[in-house]
Amino acid sequence: MTDLITNLFTNIPSLAMPRLVIGSILDILFITFVLYKVLMWIKQTRGWTLLKGVIIIAIIFFGATLLSMDVTVWIITESLTVAAIAAVIIFQPEIRKALESLGKNRNIPFFSPLEEGRETNSALCIEEIVDATQKMSKVKTGALIVIEQQVPLGDLEATGVAIDAVVTSQLLINIFEHNTPLHDGAVLIRENRVKAATCILPLTSEPLARDLGTRHRAAVGASEVSDAYVLVVSEESGKISIAKEGKLHRNLSESDIKSMLLADLRTKKSRKFIPNFKRRKG
Repeated sequence: MTDLITNLFTNIPSLAMPRLVIGSILDILFITFVLYKVLMWIKQTRGWTLLKGVIIIAIIFFGATLLSMDVTVWIITESLTVAAIAAVIIFQPEIRKALESLGKNRNIPFFSPLEEGRETNSALCIEEIVDATQKMSKVKTGALIVIEQQVPLGDLEATGVAIDAVVTSQLLINIFEHNTPLHDGAVLIRENRVKAATCILPLTSEPLARDLGTRHRAAVGASEVSDAYVLVVSEESGKISIAKEGKLHRNLSESDIKSMLLADLRTKKSRKFIPNFKRRKG
């Protein structure tokens, strides 16, 4: 009986049972994981509306095929190439954001942001930045300061005016003083130096509170495409906020700002200490 069933499945290709090997199982799991991540990403963007439209068109296509509606099938088939190109153009910001998020993933060892030869922002630099924001907050001077971390922001730097000066509280206050040539836009800080001013930042497409203006939208937008800390001093209220990884932390005190920036500095130092210790030991 067993031989009969085996021969039946062997001789009829359509009923033959496929052989599952480790590679096949891994292939299925990988494709499932990728599809799940893509669907979750699409659901959080305008692409979710596009996906529902694609599903409706697919249903119409299969229905037209079953009913032999040749003209409808031809129109849909010929439109697929144009539609694919149009979708890439329309949703270019979302696609770019997804790829940047993948590139910033700290859980992938090969793409780890650790760069031993790169100097991190020092505690003295942080003190100068905090002092400047506190003084500007008291007189309600609007400010937008980007502190670059591991993701390079050369494209944002290119939109501003090159400075390349040591970070000091007085310099930052002078840059953002009202009616000065450099007060509009953002200041970019890299490796304890003010690299550029009047930089143009991308605006976030996420909804924010109604009392937040363009500076806050720019701060969140810059933090979405990089791992930078973006400090904002509100010109209306004088309150200080920090954008990090697409999230805006509002109404921060001096101690709050120092805690966030110094905690990140301590984390970087601990990351550098571990590989150095292993090399000396070996």
